[in-house]
Amino acid sequence: MLDAFSRVVVNSDSKAAYVSGSDLQALKTFISDGNKRLDSVNYVVSNSSCIVSDAISGMICENPGLITPGGNCYTNRRMAACLRDGEIILRYVSYALLAGDASVLEDRCLNGLKETYIALGVPTNSTVRAVNIMKASAVAFINNSAPQRKADVTEGDCSAIAAEVAGYCDRVVAAIS
Repeated sequence: MLDAFSRVVVNSDSKAAYVSGSDLQALKTFISDGNKRLDSVNYVVSNSSCIVSDAISGMICENPGLITPGGNCYTNRRMAACLRDGEIILRYVSYALLAGDASVLEDRCLNGLKETYIALGVPTNSTVRAVNIMKASAVAFINNSAPQRKADVTEGDCSAIAAEVAGYCDRVVAAIS
């Protein structure tokens, strides 16, 4: 995984060029948006338990067969595994958001995830739904529009960071679909 600075250096080095122009401007923007990015990661991480449990609850409400005997969330062990998987996915999404780079998400979370879920008999359509609910919650926290969960935020528009986290969640959905 490369952070924004390392990516620019590696890219410039491969061209045997100085860091300048659009690369330097991109880093300036990254730095100026740093507090918003850190706050956004903090909102997601601080509310991760709520985000994940709400997503799993929402998924089950839409498909109650998951908690009936034989369902994939039936028994405490399976429910715990479902919550654990949601926490892991959201944790790697938060890592990607912090770094501004999806490679850690791709390499350490998504690589082989679909095959693992298929081998375990995990219904990917339910997982996709849970990830989409997590995406909506994370975006709401970043935009400070989550109902009854307002926070002190850094001034400025966070729509680009919210779109970024949504994009990371979309990568998860694409990987397991």
